[in-house]
Amino acid sequence: MNKKRRRRNRRAFTIVEILVVVIIIAVLATMIVPRFLGRVGQSKQAVAKMKLAEIEKAIEIFSYDYERWPAELDELVNQPADIDEAKWQPPTIRTKDLLDPWKRQFIYRQPGEHGIYDIYTLGKDGQEGGEDEDADIGNWE
Repeated sequence: MNKKRRRRNRRAFTIVEILVVVIIIAVLATMIVPRFLGRVGQSKQAVAKMKLAEIEKAIEIFSYDYERWPAELDELVNQPADIDEAKWQPPTIRTKDLLDPWKRQFIYRQPGEHGIYDIYTLGKDGQEGGEDEDADIGNWE
């Protein structure tokens, strides 16, 4: 009977064993999480650059189709009042593509300071300037 009790008690984990596992997981997490978070920022910057290129293509198509530059990015997805229904072409871009990876609208300026038009995002911090994830990303780079 004593052997059965010992076996029954032995099946559960001890507090020390659980603490050791928790400490090991915590140590691994402190080593892995910072690397992962750095990659997320780089990925968002890459997505912002790809979206900028996509918006540029949509602006170029718009300018060829309607012989003018869009007054604002919204005109790439919604029919402007000055364009006749018969001439309006389906948009080549979606409304959600006009948002940067931080869920803010890309900034569009026409005429631009760096070219005919400027499209840019202010990065993670939403402020002009910055470095790394907070850096501005524009179509003039």
